[in-house]
Amino acid sequence: MEETSIWSFPDRGNWATHSGGYRGNWSPYVPRNLILKYSEEGAWILDQFVGSGTTLIEAKLLNRNGIGIDINPESLSISNDNLKFESKTKSNIFLKRGTAENIDFLKDSSIDMICTHPPYADIIKYSNGIPGDISLLRYEDFLASMYKVASESYRVLKNSGFCAFMIGDVREKGYVRPLGMDCLNVFISCGFRLKEIIIKEQHNCRSTNYWKGKNRDFYLLAHEYIFVLEKSC
Repeated sequence: MEETSIWSFPDRGNWATHSGGYRGNWSPYVPRNLILKYSEEGAWILDQFVGSGTTLIEAKLLNRNGIGIDINPESLSISNDNLKFESKTKSNIFLKRGTAENIDFLKDSSIDMICTHPPYADIIKYSNGIPGDISLLRYEDFLASMYKVASESYRVLKNSGFCAFMIGDVREKGYVRPLGMDCLNVFISCGFRLKEIIIKEQHNCRSTNYWKGKNRDFYLLAHEYIFVLEKSC
């Protein structure tokens, strides 16, 4: 368990069915720490950008129930395969295709914790044109979509429940665009209260070698934010 607001995991973690094969997935150390600190056994954990299933693998290992949503059927197939491991826990795990902007199949105040890792605007495109895939959106349109995501997150989360997500900044034409803080402000505007800002050091980024080989007048982005927000009514 981490004890400070600076996290660094040079070894990304490869227990259970975890691997780094799915581009852009987060280290399982991140959801493990968040789930252990901000939820109890038997809680319902939601990841509306489920990707390869990292969060739900941890939910299953830690005796939590999980719901994973993704717009991409290929991602759901990968998650489904990754969740096929034996566990002594009694977790209920469900996968559903859908968009994080509209999760109306979930009732109001039905989720104990949200633990998710959205795309960083269009830095990594997770499909070849699937309608509703927000990883295809440019900066301003992405933020507009994240407002819908934040509103739905607030609706389905129980009072005093926690919403944790990790996101990083982006660089365009040599200048930083503060995607992390802009997304944080979107969630705050929807009613969330900020509990924690955690800085995570980025390791093993596939684009690092590309940028190291360029003549540049800026620093490589090596940090990501983990925001923990509380629904307080």
